[in-house]
Amino acid sequence: MRVPSALEWWRGEPGGAAWLERLPRLVAECAELWSLRLGAPFEAHISYVARAELPDGRRAVLKVNFPEPESEREPDALLHWNGEGAVRLLAHDPSRRAILVERCEPGTQLWQVSEEDANDAAAAVLRRLWRPPPDGHTVRLLADQAASWAAELPARWEGLGRPFERTLLEEAVAFLREAGSSQGEPVLLHQDFHGGNVLRATREPWLAIDPKPLVGEREFDTASLLRDRRPELLGDPGGATRVRRRLDQLAAELDLDRERMRGWGVAHALAWNGDEGMIACARLLAAAR
Repeated sequence: MRVPSALEWWRGEPGGAAWLERLPRLVAECAELWSLRLGAPFEAHISYVARAELPDGRRAVLKVNFPEPESEREPDALLHWNGEGAVRLLAHDPSRRAILVERCEPGTQLWQVSEEDANDAAAAVLRRLWRPPPDGHTVRLLADQAASWAAELPARWEGLGRPFERTLLEEAVAFLREAGSSQGEPVLLHQDFHGGNVLRATREPWLAIDPKPLVGEREFDTASLLRDRRPELLGDPGGATRVRRRLDQLAAELDLDRERMRGWGVAHALAWNGDEGMIACARLLAAAR
């Protein structure tokens, strides 16, 4: 098996080179364990993701994740959703960080439809996903994650040479400290819900993939969606207007608090990555009062 070139960046991360060396063996073991006929891998850059076929002819997708906290609870979320609004989990192996899920066909990404239609479709999927977490769950709490981000952001900002204005940092940290401890009804959140992670399917019109679940209030789960189509958004002189329109449309369709959506959008963009594109999105959201 050839390791896709899109995964080679892991060699520069702690433990990444060793994982890439193990990856062909892990994939072969999964194929044997689940009697899979493997096809070509997808162009994924975080996990190994490949087409697969089960002995009964069902088409599936094999995904092998790097062993990091973000991916640990993905199968738990998919099991809880049980195919309602998300791909159905067919099998998983925690020791290998491997999952087998149904294949979405034709698999068109939500990015490929008009923005207004995409927002409508995204809202419909989110309404199906948001439900109370299972009893005794071990999924991370948004409140705990917000507290960690609030503590980490100032030091990271200094370490990166203060890459954006202090007022933006202060807004994000203040929001995380206040909102993290004053949330609405907790539900199981996707966290990485954007147009690339919502695919056209036959069983349902659209299905979500690739959750990085948290448990917390609904407003948080629009954060990635608000900065969706990032290169296109940031290259548009009317980008600020588009962000406001997204906020207004999603807040109305999902009956959410627009200001909390905006606050989570700013904080998540800075905390999750903090590259130049994310910072630009945070600025657009900060201005979209």
